[in-house]
Amino acid sequence: MKQLLTATALGLCLAGAAQAQTVLTVANWLPPSHPLVSELIVPMTEQIAEATGGEVTATILPAPLGPPQAHFDFAVNGVADITFGVQGYNPGRFKTTNIVELPFLGDSAEDISVAYWRVFDQMLRDAGEYDDVHVLSVFSHGPGEVFLKSGDVASPEVLDGVKLRVGGGIVHEVATALGAVPVEGPSSKAYELLSQGVADGILFPYESVNFFKLIPQLDEAISVPGGLYNTSFYIVMNKAKWDSLDPEQQDAIDTVAGEALARMAGRMWDAADAAGKAAMEGEITITPATEAQLAAWEDALSPLVQAKLDEAAETGIDAQAAFEMLKSEIAREAAE
Repeated sequence: MKQLLTATALGLCLAGAAQAQTVLTVANWLPPSHPLVSELIVPMTEQIAEATGGEVTATILPAPLGPPQAHFDFAVNGVADITFGVQGYNPGRFKTTNIVELPFLGDSAEDISVAYWRVFDQMLRDAGEYDDVHVLSVFSHGPGEVFLKSGDVASPEVLDGVKLRVGGGIVHEVATALGAVPVEGPSSKAYELLSQGVADGILFPYESVNFFKLIPQLDEAISVPGGLYNTSFYIVMNKAKWDSLDPEQQDAIDTVAGEALARMAGRMWDAADAAGKAAMEGEITITPATEAQLAAWEDALSPLVQAKLDEAAETGIDAQAAFEMLKSEIAREAAE
C-alpha cells in the first residue's frame, strides 16, 4: 500500500511538471539556413526557454504552414503560437510601417530597428493594427541599395527606364519615383528574373543579393547613404496563448522581447549585410552615390515621403511626430 501511494504521488508530481511546461509552436516560411531563422528565431526560442527557467519552450515547425503573407493571420487565429514576417506582404493592412520604410533613414539595421521599436512602443501601438495579437517585436532589415547589370552609375538618370526587380510595397513606389520600371516578384524568383533578362537590376540589401546567389548576375552597385528604403518585419504571438501564461512567465519573456529582440534582429542584419558586401569584392563594383544623384533622388522621393506619412496618419497617430522621433532615436543610437 505504501509503495502504491508513493508511486501515485510521484505520478502526480510528474503530471504536474508536465502541465507546468508550455510548448509554443513557431511557424517558419524561410530556409533554416537563412540568417533570420538561424541567427534570430532560433536564438529567440533558446532565450525564451532560458528566461522562463524551462517553463516555456518554443519549437520551430519543420515545414511551412502556408505562404509568407498568411503568417500574421496564423498568429491571429492560433494556427501557430508565434509567427514572423513582413508587414508589406499584406498590402494596405499596416500603414504605420510606412514610417520606418522611408528612404535615407540610416546605415545600420541595429540603429533603425531599436529606434523603430521605441517609436512603435510609444506611438504606433495606438493605431490598433496589432490589437489581435501580442507583439514580441518589430524591426527593420538593412538599407536597400541599387544593383545593376550595367549603367552609368554616376548619372542621376541611371535608373531611367531600367527594369528593377522589387518585392512590392514602398520599394515599388521608390523605383517608380526614380524613373525605373518595377518588376514585381518574390525574392526566390530574383535569380530567374535577372538571369532571363526580365529585370536589369534589383533593389536589395547586401545580405539578400548574397543569400539569393545573385552576385554572378550583377556588375554594378550604388551605395546610397541611409538607403533607398527599408523593410519592416514583425514577430507576434497569439493573444490567447500569451494571456494563458502566468504574469511571471510573461515578464520573463518580455526581458528577451521588445527592444532586446529588435536589437538582436538589427545586429543579425548588419552582420549579414557585412558578409554579403564582403562576398561582392572583386565581383560587383560598389560606387557611392554622387551628390548630384542624391539631390535628384531626394527631390524625386520627397512627395512619396509625404504621401506615406499622410497615409500613416490615417490610422489616427501623429505620423510626423513619430517620424521625427524615429530619426532622433536613430541618430542617438548611431552616436552611441
